[in-house]
Amino acid sequence: MTTSRSEVARSSRQAPTLVPDRDCPLCPRLVAFREANRAREPSWHNAPVPPFGDIKARLLIVGLAPGMQGANRTGRPFTGDYAGDLLYATLLEYGFAKGTYQARPDDGMKLVDCRIANAVHCVPPQNKPLPVEINTCRPFLVTNLETMPKLRAIVALGRIAHDSVLKPLKLKASQAPFGHGAVHQAGRFKLYDSYHCSRYNTNTGVLTTDMFRSVFAKVKADLD
Repeated sequence: MTTSRSEVARSSRQAPTLVPDRDCPLCPRLVAFREANRAREPSWHNAPVPPFGDIKARLLIVGLAPGMQGANRTGRPFTGDYAGDLLYATLLEYGFAKGTYQARPDDGMKLVDCRIANAVHCVPPQNKPLPVEINTCRPFLVTNLETMPKLRAIVALGRIAHDSVLKPLKLKASQAPFGHGAVHQAGRFKLYDSYHCSRYNTNTGVLTTDMFRSVFAKVKADLD
């Protein structure tokens, strides 16, 4: 099956922007959680987290949602929590980032030919977005896909990110089942699957550093 960029674009016409408004009202549960977080930690970002990286990049990494102590606090995807430590170390190793990652948005680190976005832009309670919230936020992810003119590779971190990307690529789950290290073709795009780089997955051995590195080694080889 092939998927053209025009097909991706047609599926996202309801999404006018790349990121929800700071006070996006679309998901009542997430709005209530956001307001509680703002009251408790007024210096934190506590708002939808925008994508990070050049829109002209060939690689898009899709995560699940902002972490409470990470992106929800700092305002930059995967910045300030364990998942970011592993992700950015790997990106630096394979040339998809430069500089020094210091777990804060002003550390000066830059992505190279790489962009990071989330399936859900707001932090959810217990890091678990509801299906309705994933569906509601998907148009913003689709807009990111359609506005990346050189996009060739998509890395989905976890099953939810994988499933969110399948819909705009017009792929059925049966055509592209999720599996760590799996690669799925969708026209000019390749979708690479990885288990999420969360502390839980690494502590339990579901994901090792070498397993994670192997995904980006494959992406690097395919893009070169």
